[in-house]
Amino acid sequence: MSLRLQHARLWTALGALMLLASALLWLLQVPSQSWDWQAQRACSEPWRAWTGALVHWSRQHLLANLAACAVVTSFGWGARVPPRCALAWLLAWPLTQVALLSQTDLPHFGGLSGILHAGVTVVLVELLWRGGRDRFIGACVTLGLIIKLWQEQPLGPALRQLSEWDIPVVPFSHLSGALSGALCALLLLGIARSPLGRQDLYKVNGV
Repeated sequence: MSLRLQHARLWTALGALMLLASALLWLLQVPSQSWDWQAQRACSEPWRAWTGALVHWSRQHLLANLAACAVVTSFGWGARVPPRCALAWLLAWPLTQVALLSQTDLPHFGGLSGILHAGVTVVLVELLWRGGRDRFIGACVTLGLIIKLWQEQPLGPALRQLSEWDIPVVPFSHLSGALSGALCALLLLGIARSPLGRQDLYKVNGV
């Protein structure tokens, strides 16, 4: 098994954790307000920055996010992302919800959609850095993501009621997730490319 494929296991494990934990909370019928992100409790109950992403408001909401989680996980696995990408995705998890503090008209939030957008941008940063065919693929997907975010108008009202959804959606969470993922990925990429990061890599490879 190639080294890249072995490294991608960490990414796959994180994606599986998100998927299984979300499904488990739903099956156990855990009260949403016990776990969802609530801006007014951000300081007193900071753990909601993690658990909020696992809360879903309807069966459609859950199934759509579970399917999307499988796609994003497969995207990273197919790209054979290194361990730092899994770490970047993990770091972006709470940041995605913390950024929602800017939405003063959003008292509650739940769902994986924001952190899934973070996962996509983490993979895109990796692909764009590699160059060649990977960079071309990354550029195409990045363009598609930018168009999607722009069409959603994330800087408008926090809650939107769309005809295809049985719950209000929060487009800003997609933007906050995408920016959080890109920020964390670029930060860890910069560390990995620094003299200290390269020295650690040599030690791992036995050089």
